[in-house]
Amino acid sequence: MSFRYFVYISDAKVEMLLQQIEPGALRKRASEVGLGLQFFTAKRTGESLAGAERTARLERVVRHLTDFGDLGTVDEPGQFFWGLLPLRWGSTVGADGFPMIYFGGRTGKTVLGLGGSRAHVFGAPPGADQQVLPVGRSQLPSLLEGITRVDGTDAPEAVRAATDGLRGPEQNMEFIAKRLMDEPGPEGERVLLGSPLYVALVD
Repeated sequence: MSFRYFVYISDAKVEMLLQQIEPGALRKRASEVGLGLQFFTAKRTGESLAGAERTARLERVVRHLTDFGDLGTVDEPGQFFWGLLPLRWGSTVGADGFPMIYFGGRTGKTVLGLGGSRAHVFGAPPGADQQVLPVGRSQLPSLLEGITRVDGTDAPEAVRAATDGLRGPEQNMEFIAKRLMDEPGPEGERVLLGSPLYVALVD
C-alpha cells in the first residue's frame, strides 16, 4: 500500500471549487443557544477548518474532478491534469522579487512546471509570504513573471529553463493541477504549466 505525504495544498482553490460543487459547504455552521436573564438568543458560529478536515475537503474536490471534471494527464491535459512523476522542487524568490514554490519534471513528451504560493506548503509558518503579490501565483501572468529571468524570453522557453534549472534529488510525486499554459516548446516537445491543487510525496 502506498501512502501520500502532502507537501502542498492550495486551500484557496479547494474552497473555490468546493463551493461550486457543494453550494453552502464553505463553512460548517453550529447553532448555539444562549439564555440570558431577560432574553433568549440564538446565534450561529462558523467553525474553522484544520487538520484532517483540510485533506477531507480536498478529497471531495478530487473525487468530483475524477468522476465529472475535465481531468487529463500530463501528456494529454484537460482543464485539469493528474500526474505521478519524479519531480524536483524548491522554494525560491521569483524573478519578480516575490516568493514562490516551483515543481518541475519531464515525461518522454512533455516539459512540466507547477508553480504557486509558498504559503500553501505544508508546515509553512503563518505569514510565510509577507510580501503581497499584485496578482496571485495561480494566475498565468504572475507565475510567468516569477520564472522569466531573461527579458524577451517566450513563455515555453521560460518554463523549460525554470524546470531544467531546478537542483537537488528527484522525488516521486503525485499531483492535480489547473492547466494554465499548454504550448509547443522550442525543441518540439509539449510545454505544460499548471497551478497545483495539491502535490504529495508518494512511496
